[in-house]
Amino acid sequence: MAMRQSAVLDLSRLFLGFARFHKTLASSCSRGDHHHLLPVTKPIPLLSDQKRIVEKLWKEFFADPSQWWDHRPEKGNVRYPDFKHKKTQEALWLNGSFTPQWVEAKLAAMAPGTVQLSNFQWNVKLARYVKSGHYEKTLELFEQMLQEGMFPDKFTFVPVLNACASLQALDKGRSIHAQILTSGFESDVYMGNSLVDMYSKCGSIDDAWRVFNKMPTRGAVAWSAIILGHVKCGQGHKALALSRQMQQEGVDPDPVTFVGILNACASVAALEEGRNVHDHIIRSGCESNVFVGSSLIDMYTKCGKLEEAQRVFDRMLIRNVVSWNAMIVGHVKCGYGQKALEIYQQMQVEGVEPNAFTFVAILNACASVGELEEGRRVHKQIIHSGCESDIFISNSLIDMYSKCGCIEDSWRVFSTMRIRDVFAWSAMILGYVKHGQGAKALELFRQMQLERVKPDPVIFVAVLNACASVMALPEGKRIHDQIIQNGCESEIFVASSLVDMYAKCGSIEDARRVFDRMCTRNVVAWNAMILGHVKCGQGQKALTLFQQMQQEGVQPDAATFVGALNACASVVALEEGQHVHKQIIENGFQSDISVSSSLIDMYAKCGSIEDAQNVFNGMATRNVVSWTAMLGCYAMHGHGKEALGHFEQMCQEEVEMDQVTFVALLSACSHAGLVDEGWRYFESMGLVHSISATVEHYACMVDLLGRAGHLQEAEDFINTMSFKPSASVWRALLCACRNHGNMEMGESIAKKLLALDPGNATIDLSLSNIYAATGKCELSADSQQPRLERAL
Repeated sequence: MAMRQSAVLDLSRLFLGFARFHKTLASSCSRGDHHHLLPVTKPIPLLSDQKRIVEKLWKEFFADPSQWWDHRPEKGNVRYPDFKHKKTQEALWLNGSFTPQWVEAKLAAMAPGTVQLSNFQWNVKLARYVKSGHYEKTLELFEQMLQEGMFPDKFTFVPVLNACASLQALDKGRSIHAQILTSGFESDVYMGNSLVDMYSKCGSIDDAWRVFNKMPTRGAVAWSAIILGHVKCGQGHKALALSRQMQQEGVDPDPVTFVGILNACASVAALEEGRNVHDHIIRSGCESNVFVGSSLIDMYTKCGKLEEAQRVFDRMLIRNVVSWNAMIVGHVKCGYGQKALEIYQQMQVEGVEPNAFTFVAILNACASVGELEEGRRVHKQIIHSGCESDIFISNSLIDMYSKCGCIEDSWRVFSTMRIRDVFAWSAMILGYVKHGQGAKALELFRQMQLERVKPDPVIFVAVLNACASVMALPEGKRIHDQIIQNGCESEIFVASSLVDMYAKCGSIEDARRVFDRMCTRNVVAWNAMILGHVKCGQGQKALTLFQQMQQEGVQPDAATFVGALNACASVVALEEGQHVHKQIIENGFQSDISVSSSLIDMYAKCGSIEDAQNVFNGMATRNVVSWTAMLGCYAMHGHGKEALGHFEQMCQEEVEMDQVTFVALLSACSHAGLVDEGWRYFESMGLVHSISATVEHYACMVDLLGRAGHLQEAEDFINTMSFKPSASVWRALLCACRNHGNMEMGESIAKKLLALDPGNATIDLSLSNIYAATGKCELSADSQQPRLERAL
């Protein structure tokens, strides 16, 4: 059978030769070129002659195999030769009937690689590697090709440039570009497109632009590459200008171009431009393209137009995972996490398989709305799909569990990761900081450094927050040194975090030095300085900074106004506070709960309870902070009954109390002398509201009993505490002893206080006041020391 196929193949070649001969003869005769007939054609050799010619060619082949190309590895058509001469282009087939029998044995004895693969074979392999995502192997194969003396052609360079683009290997790409220039292929349109794409994806937009400008012909592919390159480099407005220039030059955009232009619109929130592009897409008939449709959804969601995105989505005939992802991500970014979860469920109902991007988006949705159980279900799906090892998914799982209050689950995910990048470390460190475990965050940072992971600005911001949360000033200073060594001090968010860390650690001078060195100071840095001065008891300086900030053209945000109001409260600057209140209204922050709560607190501390009530009553939405602020206002001014009525209203509206609420409530009972009510509320903390009493609550109760004259009951209450009493608890009882003139108990309490807080002059002063109140302030004749020191 094989012999018959070979004979048929040889005869077909013979007949093909006769056909070509007759065609040439007919053509010559029609032109009258009879005298050219003999030179133009050659007599067709007989079969015996053909056999001798083939045998001779095989002998030439084995005499110098380096002069032949080997086409066997990628041969897909039997008519294509197995070997071809590099210069003469003469061809040889292994399965031909004229192939000598001894050829097979000689080929078998030949060492592998003796006959070079043709460029075609190399190019096919390079293209296959790129298509399958093996970019490193692509570059290795290209180097091997050069080492074997092969000369790349334009079809060789295209996949190699694609590999450089995917790896963002800019230096390698420039080296390839130099070889292209040497080979003379730069003017080729495909080569130009690939170079523009490579430089754009590697972030070297200037190089991309130089290649683009030299191209003799620029089609939609080249324009798409340069537009997408500018989008990638954060130059959305320039990308849009290029899209307009492209159309002025008469180049019609294709689907890829539309994707690039829509990405540009999304990056700069150019809604009207995006709508114009949408109209153009409809006219060109590209709206049905799934990638164009997905980009439209992305553009509309990033411009905050979810309804228009939904309309595009509903009109799509084919919706792949990319379009579903665009809808989910859009809703998450616009703050509609619950709706994003509903879309994800609908996606599954329609049988669309989620990919890694889907899982990352839906985990962010769970984190944004605190849907722990849904997050756990998604985690199970991730395990089932085999995507758990994806580093981006693992990082999102850490973040989701942390934001949903399960730091232990975050740690379990983190500890099982085989490869942990800087984002995984930063997510875990930030998780510990958010859960009030700053010491663990610092310990994890030290472990990260032992594993030689280089910190980035995000890590530094996280670890500085950890230092601030536990007031670890020496550790913060060491991290500051590392920031300088890594060249990150000029990063605005790092510098702002340094200011915040120093301010919260009480080192306002260091905070000021960092602040003064900042080339650009954003609102975060100003807020840190303002709040830092308030914390250090420098309210007037904080107000001066607030004014200076506005003079320098920095727009205050909600946190700025909170800091300014706290400053007003600390120095009882009512008039200044009223001026800040006007600015809050002008800037549209009166509906912000934290700002309104700070207004209530400021008016309360400045003695204007009526203004505080007006702010509270005007709030459309209230949380436990605002309710507690108003409760504290009543307590501060001794309005006990109003405070209790306010608390009962909180209970009726099912406001979830916290520890601060009960500090304010017990303080109100104390100032109003409501002992029985105070006991009832103290006991209800654990029994009704599941809130554990802290040292502040015990101090309030001691103050309540002490003010009412129940000194022995207060001391007994302290002795029954489940933890060691702090100085603040004993100080409350000492004040009560002074107020009621109980010298004996006062001396006993003072001894305990001096043991806890030695060197505190206020203790001796309080005792002196007790002696003065009881008429026993005399000094001993021999030592001239107060009685307390003699007793000690």
